[in-house]
Amino acid sequence: MVGSVSSEEGSGSDQQSSIDRCGSYCLNADVSGSESSGSFTLTSSPHPDHNNNNVITDSGFLTSMPPPPPTLIFPGILGKDVMVWGDQLEKRADADLSEMEMMKERFAKLLLGEDMSGGGKGVCTALAISNAITNLSATVFGELRGLEPLAPQKKAMWCREMEWFLGMSDSVVEFVPSKQQFPGGGTYEVIETRPRSDLYMNLPALKKLDAMLVSILEGFQDMEFWYVDRGIIVTDPDGCDAFSSSISSGRPSIRQEDKWWLPCPKVPPKGLSEDARKRLQQCRDCTNQILKAALAINSSVLAEMEIPSAYLDSLPKNGKTCLGDIIYRYITAEQFSPDCLLGCLDLSSEHHTLEVANRIEAAVHVWRLKDRKKYPNHQKPKCKSWGGKVKGLVADSEKNQFLAQRAETLLHSLRLRFPGLPQTALDMNKIQYNKDVGQSILESYSRVMESLAFNVMARIDDVLYVDDATNHCNALESMSIFKRGLQKRMSPSPFSIQHTP
Repeated sequence: MVGSVSSEEGSGSDQQSSIDRCGSYCLNADVSGSESSGSFTLTSSPHPDHNNNNVITDSGFLTSMPPPPPTLIFPGILGKDVMVWGDQLEKRADADLSEMEMMKERFAKLLLGEDMSGGGKGVCTALAISNAITNLSATVFGELRGLEPLAPQKKAMWCREMEWFLGMSDSVVEFVPSKQQFPGGGTYEVIETRPRSDLYMNLPALKKLDAMLVSILEGFQDMEFWYVDRGIIVTDPDGCDAFSSSISSGRPSIRQEDKWWLPCPKVPPKGLSEDARKRLQQCRDCTNQILKAALAINSSVLAEMEIPSAYLDSLPKNGKTCLGDIIYRYITAEQFSPDCLLGCLDLSSEHHTLEVANRIEAAVHVWRLKDRKKYPNHQKPKCKSWGGKVKGLVADSEKNQFLAQRAETLLHSLRLRFPGLPQTALDMNKIQYNKDVGQSILESYSRVMESLAFNVMARIDDVLYVDDATNHCNALESMSIFKRGLQKRMSPSPFSIQHTP
């Protein structure tokens, strides 16, 4: 029997009673794997003394040594025993330890302001959090080359580390007065804390948008389309598949002209089924709504940020220098139309469009700044007319405000015409010099959600475009076959009798 106590000859009853007091237990001595041993066995040898952790050996001597860990022996299958040593617990402990070390590293970078030398030359906390969320998004979603679910490791990393970063917002609160009642009657006023209003409104919405985007990506499983690298497309040069492949590879994605590494979507020769296409269209519509919501949150947060003095100091002295002669002539004309002005500008590329937006935005703040410097206390000056093409329309005191309003109208029309316009120079300066941690979290979170939604929409548009090209090619081929058959039926037979005059 396992764990039984054997005594030498001549040992007295005192030694035996001592052994009985210390005790040796055996839940089941039969470990042969037979049918009679149906429960697990816990063995312990030598026998522990539970009072002082000493060990009584079989010869009856006390030794001071820690008891070994118990071994769990489970009855096996087909007469084989399985020994469980607690590997799963060790793996779980190692995973928790690695996660803790990763969290320490992340927060160390945040506290040091990304300056690992510790010399105090790092960035502020708000910018460090913004950079951390941006870098995490690039790590997780940067490898998303097509419509496919996230890898389990990437998804776990995104959820885990975003929970760390968003946890800081719990400490961003505002103090509000509140009234409480005494137990015996009467009220008294106290100051209590609650989440700041912008975080309370926008952060739950961003979390919902995040979950919706991840669920949309998770739904792209067992789809009818697939992806092929652009450089290794091998098709029949005379077939319809080659026609659709050449079209899809020659058409760059929206705002993805320089991303040549993106694979080319492929569809079956007969195109997508009606259900698959309907599902893709529904996903696109839902993603478009997510994009609009994320864009609205990001725009509102950027509008609430203070304009940094470094940006104002870098502006030219007057608005004409910012806009240039052509835009300034149109914007100061008596008849002003934003659409006509945008139609006269070179907006053929994203670079030119962004440059125009930067010029208009700079002119707006130049005129606003001049108006504030001229009349800091909002005093009403004497009404004087000013020369130029808007003579007689406004007074001299309202000149800067009038031009600033026209420039803002032009900038708004430009943004409506190009909704996917990148961030302007002012937006990047606001992000760089922002000191508010709550605004930094909202801005970076909404920006990465906007970027992800835009990329998902672009990938869906690519698949739909290839499907349209394939269906168009199939229709042309069917029409060609029909015409050839019709001509064959209408052509005269060589064996027919022809009457000559």
